[in-house]
Amino acid sequence: MSLATRNGTGSVDAPVTPPTVVRQRRVRPGLLGLAVLLIALGGLGAAFAVTSVRATGSYLAVARPVEVGREISAADLVSVQVAGGQGLRPVPAGRLDEVIGKRAAVALVPGTLLTLAQVTDDPLLGPGQQQIALGLKTAQVPARELHPGDKVLLVSTPDSNATGDAAAAGTRFSATVIDMVSPANDDKVLYLALLTRDVPAVVALAAQKRLAVVLTEAA
Repeated sequence: MSLATRNGTGSVDAPVTPPTVVRQRRVRPGLLGLAVLLIALGGLGAAFAVTSVRATGSYLAVARPVEVGREISAADLVSVQVAGGQGLRPVPAGRLDEVIGKRAAVALVPGTLLTLAQVTDDPLLGPGQQQIALGLKTAQVPARELHPGDKVLLVSTPDSNATGDAAAAGTRFSATVIDMVSPANDDKVLYLALLTRDVPAVVALAAQKRLAVVLTEAA
Protein backbone atom coordinates (compact mmCIF):
# COMPACT_ATOMS: atom_id res chain seq x y z
CA MET A 1 0.00 0.00 0.00
CA SER A 2 1.45 3.52 -0.96
CA LEU A 3 0.78 6.97 0.52
CA ALA A 4 1.46 10.35 -1.25
CA THR A 5 3.63 12.89 0.66
CA ARG A 6 2.80 16.60 0.99
CA ASN A 7 6.07 17.87 -0.61
CA GLY A 8 5.63 15.84 -3.77
CA THR A 9 8.55 13.58 -3.18
CA GLY A 10 6.57 10.56 -4.26
CA SER A 11 4.82 7.82 -2.56
CA VAL A 12 6.08 5.99 0.43
CA ASP A 13 5.18 2.42 1.26
CA ALA A 14 3.14 2.26 4.49
CA PRO A 15 3.14 -0.77 6.76
CA VAL A 16 0.31 -3.18 6.02
CA THR A 17 -1.78 -4.37 8.98
CA PRO A 18 -1.76 -8.15 9.01
CA PRO A 19 -5.20 -9.80 8.81
CA THR A 20 -6.80 -10.92 12.06
CA VAL A 21 -6.77 -14.67 12.37
CA VAL A 22 -9.71 -16.19 14.28
CA ARG A 23 -8.43 -19.21 16.12
CA GLN A 24 -10.83 -22.15 15.99
CA ARG A 25 -11.71 -23.35 19.49
CA ARG A 26 -11.06 -27.03 20.09
CA VAL A 27 -13.96 -29.03 21.50
CA ARG A 28 -12.85 -31.39 24.16
CA PRO A 29 -14.11 -34.94 23.56
CA GLY A 30 -15.14 -35.22 27.22
CA LEU A 31 -17.38 -32.14 27.06
CA LEU A 32 -18.92 -33.35 23.81
CA GLY A 33 -19.74 -36.71 25.41
CA LEU A 34 -21.26 -34.99 28.44
CA ALA A 35 -23.50 -32.88 26.21
CA VAL A 36 -24.71 -35.96 24.36
CA LEU A 37 -25.40 -37.70 27.66
CA LEU A 38 -27.40 -34.76 29.01
CA ILE A 39 -29.49 -34.65 25.83
CA ALA A 40 -30.16 -38.38 26.09
CA LEU A 41 -31.16 -38.10 29.76
CA GLY A 42 -33.49 -35.26 28.93
CA GLY A 43 -35.17 -37.42 26.31
CA LEU A 44 -35.55 -40.28 28.74
CA GLY A 45 -37.05 -37.96 31.35
CA ALA A 46 -39.60 -36.69 28.86
CA ALA A 47 -40.45 -40.26 27.82
CA PHE A 48 -40.89 -41.26 31.47
CA ALA A 49 -43.21 -38.31 32.10
CA VAL A 50 -45.33 -39.25 29.08
CA THR A 51 -45.44 -42.90 30.19
CA SER A 52 -46.52 -41.91 33.72
CA VAL A 53 -49.31 -39.78 32.37
CA ARG A 54 -50.49 -42.57 30.11
CA ALA A 55 -50.39 -45.03 33.04
CA THR A 56 -52.98 -43.02 34.98
CA GLY A 57 -56.20 -44.99 35.30
CA SER A 58 -59.26 -45.66 37.43
CA TYR A 59 -58.93 -48.36 40.10
CA LEU A 60 -60.97 -49.66 43.01
CA ALA A 61 -60.13 -48.52 46.55
CA VAL A 62 -61.66 -49.48 49.89
CA ALA A 63 -64.20 -46.92 51.09
CA ARG A 64 -65.07 -48.40 54.51
CA PRO A 65 -63.85 -51.25 56.74
CA VAL A 66 -64.76 -54.75 55.59
CA GLU A 67 -64.30 -57.62 58.03
CA VAL A 68 -62.78 -60.93 57.00
CA GLY A 69 -65.34 -63.24 55.43
CA ARG A 70 -67.98 -60.57 54.77
CA GLU A 71 -69.42 -60.18 51.29
CA ILE A 72 -68.25 -57.08 49.46
CA SER A 73 -70.86 -54.61 48.25
CA ALA A 74 -70.62 -51.62 45.91
CA ALA A 75 -70.84 -49.27 48.91
CA ASP A 76 -67.62 -50.75 50.29
CA LEU A 77 -65.60 -49.54 47.29
CA VAL A 78 -64.85 -46.30 45.49
CA SER A 79 -63.22 -45.49 42.15
CA VAL A 80 -59.98 -43.46 42.33
CA GLN A 81 -57.51 -42.09 39.80
CA VAL A 82 -53.99 -43.49 40.23
CA ALA A 83 -50.86 -42.72 38.16
CA GLY A 84 -48.66 -45.72 37.48
CA GLY A 85 -50.96 -48.12 39.30
CA GLN A 86 -50.11 -51.09 37.10
CA GLY A 87 -47.11 -52.03 39.26
CA LEU A 88 -49.37 -52.29 42.30
CA ARG A 89 -51.79 -54.70 40.56
CA PRO A 90 -54.98 -52.99 41.81
CA VAL A 91 -58.38 -53.96 40.41
CA PRO A 92 -59.48 -51.67 37.55
CA ALA A 93 -62.70 -49.78 38.26
CA GLY A 94 -64.31 -51.41 35.23
CA ARG A 95 -64.18 -54.80 36.97
CA LEU A 96 -66.41 -53.74 39.87
CA ASP A 97 -69.09 -56.31 38.98
CA GLU A 98 -66.50 -59.11 39.28
CA VAL A 99 -65.69 -58.12 42.88
CA ILE A 100 -69.17 -57.47 44.27
CA GLY A 101 -70.53 -60.53 46.04
CA LYS A 102 -67.12 -62.04 46.76
CA ARG A 103 -65.85 -62.33 50.33
CA ALA A 104 -62.97 -60.45 51.86
CA ALA A 105 -60.08 -62.89 52.29
CA VAL A 106 -58.38 -60.38 54.61
CA ALA A 107 -59.57 -57.32 56.51
CA LEU A 108 -60.01 -54.44 54.05
CA VAL A 109 -58.78 -51.07 55.31
CA PRO A 110 -60.27 -47.78 54.02
CA GLY A 111 -57.98 -45.74 51.79
CA THR A 112 -56.11 -48.73 50.34
CA LEU A 113 -56.24 -50.04 46.78
CA LEU A 114 -58.10 -53.31 46.29
CA THR A 115 -56.26 -56.29 44.77
CA LEU A 116 -57.66 -59.63 43.62
CA ALA A 117 -55.58 -61.39 46.28
CA GLN A 118 -57.77 -59.72 48.92
CA VAL A 119 -61.02 -61.28 47.71
CA THR A 120 -62.06 -64.91 47.34
CA ASP A 121 -64.85 -67.23 46.26
CA ASP A 122 -63.58 -70.05 48.44
CA PRO A 123 -65.26 -70.66 51.80
CA LEU A 124 -63.18 -69.33 54.68
CA LEU A 125 -64.82 -71.76 57.09
CA GLY A 126 -64.79 -75.53 56.89
CA PRO A 127 -67.70 -77.82 57.77
CA GLY A 128 -68.77 -77.38 61.38
CA GLN A 129 -66.69 -74.22 61.90
CA GLN A 130 -67.50 -70.69 62.96
CA GLN A 131 -65.44 -67.51 62.84
CA ILE A 132 -64.45 -65.66 66.01
CA ALA A 133 -62.31 -62.60 66.66
CA LEU A 134 -59.91 -62.38 69.60
CA GLY A 135 -58.49 -59.11 70.89
CA LEU A 136 -54.95 -59.78 72.10
CA LYS A 137 -51.95 -57.87 73.33
CA THR A 138 -48.76 -58.02 71.30
CA ALA A 139 -47.08 -60.19 73.94
CA GLN A 140 -49.85 -62.79 73.58
CA VAL A 141 -49.22 -63.37 69.89
CA PRO A 142 -46.62 -66.08 69.07
CA ALA A 143 -45.27 -64.22 66.03
CA ARG A 144 -45.06 -60.62 64.88
CA GLU A 145 -47.54 -61.44 62.13
CA LEU A 146 -49.78 -64.47 61.76
CA HIS A 147 -50.91 -65.29 58.25
CA PRO A 148 -54.08 -66.84 56.79
CA GLY A 149 -53.83 -70.60 56.97
CA ASP A 150 -51.54 -70.75 60.03
CA LYS A 151 -52.54 -73.44 62.52
CA VAL A 152 -52.70 -72.34 66.15
CA LEU A 153 -53.56 -73.84 69.50
CA LEU A 154 -55.61 -71.88 72.03
CA VAL A 155 -54.62 -72.88 75.55
CA SER A 156 -56.54 -71.80 78.62
CA THR A 157 -54.40 -70.23 81.34
CA PRO A 158 -55.01 -70.94 85.07
CA ASP A 159 -57.87 -69.26 86.85
CA SER A 160 -56.52 -67.04 89.62
CA ASN A 161 -59.42 -68.12 91.84
CA ALA A 162 -58.96 -71.86 91.28
CA THR A 163 -56.80 -74.11 93.45
CA GLY A 164 -55.16 -77.51 93.14
CA ASP A 165 -55.50 -79.51 89.94
CA ALA A 166 -58.13 -77.15 88.57
CA ALA A 167 -55.64 -74.29 88.57
CA ALA A 168 -52.99 -76.36 86.78
CA ALA A 169 -55.29 -77.87 84.16
CA GLY A 170 -55.35 -76.26 80.71
CA THR A 171 -57.87 -76.83 77.93
CA ARG A 172 -56.70 -76.78 74.33
CA PHE A 173 -58.59 -75.74 71.20
CA SER A 174 -57.30 -76.11 67.64
CA ALA A 175 -57.99 -73.23 65.25
CA THR A 176 -56.94 -71.85 61.85
CA VAL A 177 -55.95 -68.24 61.27
CA ILE A 178 -58.15 -66.38 58.81
CA ASP A 179 -56.51 -62.98 59.27
CA MET A 180 -54.77 -60.74 61.80
CA VAL A 181 -55.16 -56.97 62.09
CA SER A 182 -52.95 -54.57 64.05
CA PRO A 183 -54.95 -51.50 65.22
CA ALA A 184 -53.27 -48.21 65.99
CA ASN A 185 -53.10 -48.98 69.72
CA ASP A 186 -50.61 -51.83 69.05
CA ASP A 187 -53.11 -54.51 70.05
CA LYS A 188 -53.87 -57.44 67.76
CA VAL A 189 -57.21 -58.69 66.47
CA LEU A 190 -56.99 -62.34 65.49
CA TYR A 191 -59.70 -63.83 63.26
CA LEU A 192 -59.93 -67.60 63.67
CA ALA A 193 -61.89 -70.51 62.23
CA LEU A 194 -62.94 -72.64 65.18
CA LEU A 195 -65.09 -75.73 65.64
CA THR A 196 -68.63 -74.69 66.52
CA ARG A 197 -68.62 -76.78 69.71
CA ASP A 198 -65.53 -74.94 71.00
CA VAL A 199 -66.82 -71.42 70.40
CA PRO A 200 -68.71 -70.89 73.72
CA ALA A 201 -65.75 -72.02 75.86
CA VAL A 202 -63.23 -69.94 73.90
CA VAL A 203 -65.43 -66.84 74.05
CA ALA A 204 -65.79 -67.24 77.84
CA LEU A 205 -62.04 -67.69 78.31
CA ALA A 206 -61.30 -64.69 76.07
CA ALA A 207 -63.63 -62.52 78.18
CA GLN A 208 -61.64 -63.58 81.27
CA LYS A 209 -58.35 -62.92 79.44
CA ARG A 210 -57.34 -66.51 80.03
CA LEU A 211 -56.17 -67.56 76.58
CA ALA A 212 -52.68 -68.12 75.22
CA VAL A 213 -52.05 -68.58 71.47
CA VAL A 214 -49.47 -71.14 70.29
CA LEU A 215 -48.37 -71.40 66.66
CA THR A 216 -48.23 -75.08 65.71
CA GLU A 217 -47.95 -74.96 61.90
CA ALA A 218 -47.13 -72.09 59.56
CA ALA A 219 -49.01 -71.86 56.29
